[in-house]
Amino acid sequence: MEILLAIVVASAVIFFGALISMGNERQRKAIDGLREQVVLWAVQDLRIKRTGLAQDVKVNDPVRWLHEASRKAAGRNLDLQIVESFDEPQAILCQATQSDAIIIFSPAPPKEVRRLKSAGSGKLDSPSSHPLLHFSNRWDVHEISVLNFGILFDIELALAWQALTGREVGGADRLYMYFQRRPE
Repeated sequence: MEILLAIVVASAVIFFGALISMGNERQRKAIDGLREQVVLWAVQDLRIKRTGLAQDVKVNDPVRWLHEASRKAAGRNLDLQIVESFDEPQAILCQATQSDAIIIFSPAPPKEVRRLKSAGSGKLDSPSSHPLLHFSNRWDVHEISVLNFGILFDIELALAWQALTGREVGGADRLYMYFQRRPE
């Protein structure tokens, strides 16, 4: 009888543990969805407020603009030097002149980069030399948007990207900074 009771209690504990775990995962997904909705609402609210300012936007020095974006994202001066730009996915490879850090700016989010990487090198432009091919979880990724750079970020991004790469950024409203301290 004691063995049967112990089995029932152990089964109940495991069952309730599984229920709690499933409930926690559902709650985590709901909170992530809510966070994304709040970000989208805040971005839309900023877009409405800046309609009058948008007509006078200019990016006179796109390299300095990119340097300022990296400073705000990373929290320190990296003194960037642009090395090369890439097409698919769009990316700008930079080197920090005061350290051996490699910085890649791209409108492609980390999930898309991982998807392209796992889909095979055929999806990446010149796969052997594309810097995002070497992206891993050990890299720091910073998202730059109107929420942390400035109210006119997406308009400035389009102008700066066009000046730096000669290509359109494709309506992206976020820029991702992939930061590698030392080569892997």
